Amino acid sequence: MAEFSVNTQRFDPYKNFKFRVRWDARFVAGISKVSALKRTTEVVEHRVGGDPSTGRKSPGRSKFEPITLERGVTHDPEFEAWANKVWSFGAGLGAESSLSNFRKDIILEMYNEAGQLAIAYKIYRCWVSEYQALPELDSNANAVAIQSLKLENEGWERDVDVQEPAEPAF
Repeated sequence: MAEFSVNTQRFDPYKNFKFRVRWDARFVAGISKVSALKRTTEVVEHRVGGDPSTGRKSPGRSKFEPITLERGVTHDPEFEAWANKVWSFGAGLGAESSLSNFRKDIILEMYNEAGQLAIAYKIYRCWVSEYQALPELDSNANAVAIQSLKLENEGWERDVDVQEPAEPAF
């Protein structure tokens, strides 16, 4: 495992507004929000017969929460095309799902304020469990129409090849 370099000059944490998402070796346009990467490990409690009346705890099964991607509605078909691999209307009886290529690995990249790649995560075996093509429409509202994908995944890990950048001085 690679070791992380440490920038002793940086005291501020990274901001959450500079990021990009990549799948199929290209960046996906217009993503404005990504939900948190969250892993939960179940607790297995047990007690040994000769122990006092207290229990012991050890880690059990880990699970990874779904990730939601949001973006403004445009003519870019990427969200819908991926969602249609899980279920496609009119595909024919028994052919609604693409079992061979409905999963994708994605990359989530975070950038520092200077636009340098600072942190990246690899998210594995994602597939679309929920797709919102259009939001609720309201003629009295003043908002951007947002579409979303909910991605189930089988885990993620930090890309240790992405090292902390040397920050530029202006």
